[in-house]
Amino acid sequence: MDYRQLRYFIAVAEELSFSRAAKRLHVSQPPLSTQIKAMEEELGTQLLSRTRRAVALTQAGQLLLEHARRAVSELDLASETVRRAARGEAGAVRVGFTDSVPMLDMFAELFRSFRASYPRVKIELRHMSTAKQLQALADAELDVAIMRPPLDFRPAADLQVHVVWRDRLMVFLPIDHPLAAAPGKLAVADLAEHEFVGMAESGCGVGDQAAMLCRRAGFAPRIVQEAHELRTVLSLVAAGIGLSILPSCYQQAGVMNVVAKTLDTPDAESRMLVAMRSNASLLPRRFVECALQAATRSTPPLVPGVTAASR
Repeated sequence: MDYRQLRYFIAVAEELSFSRAAKRLHVSQPPLSTQIKAMEEELGTQLLSRTRRAVALTQAGQLLLEHARRAVSELDLASETVRRAARGEAGAVRVGFTDSVPMLDMFAELFRSFRASYPRVKIELRHMSTAKQLQALADAELDVAIMRPPLDFRPAADLQVHVVWRDRLMVFLPIDHPLAAAPGKLAVADLAEHEFVGMAESGCGVGDQAAMLCRRAGFAPRIVQEAHELRTVLSLVAAGIGLSILPSCYQQAGVMNVVAKTLDTPDAESRMLVAMRSNASLLPRRFVECALQAATRSTPPLVPGVTAASR
């Protein structure tokens, strides 16, 4: 039996009339009768009893009708799902993101608008460092990456990359730190003699850029404590362990007893990028389109002035 035969059988079984079923299916009656007869021969049993006045389901026909409806429904659903996937409206998209992404207004706006536009698409979120996202893209284990690489990042030729957010890296200090009350901006060199809290995981774009800023200022940061997440780094700063260089969005993290100060260097500019493979299918492209639209709609981040404190 094939899909067409099952549809023909369902129509006749529901109409209990070959002529009405043929009209419903927009086919002539002879081929309809031929297909029903072929089904009965294949199954070796009569599905419909026919007289000049009436058509009725046999017991075997009643059993088949239940299964035929289910089978056709599943096939219809599968066909529609495939068509939606081909249009980028169904399936799953695997999205990587770094620590600071959820801190941005754009994050909520992106997922709200994407779910509204593509409610049948499943979003598989993966919290990963920038380096791990790039590797996962290369290995086709990730469809879209939302990352914050260092300024000297150069994407591979097979990646499409777009800037979706710009802000700055700032130095976050314990509220009682000697530099916290210093007037004006801080030079990166001012941090050379002080202890740092850093990222334990290599490949963090923020950590890599912070290390680059220190190298260009002529020193290597003296890291006395490390953590695996930037929010934990900020909490360790609040505990007085040391200072850290983090994106300006962490001013909104609500961590008490921390002061954020602007760094007096153009190298502190930071960017959030969205990336996908150049040969990405339609669904990741839809997601990236939504990311670019969300970035346009979101309020641009304010570049902080001299000081910002959370007490």
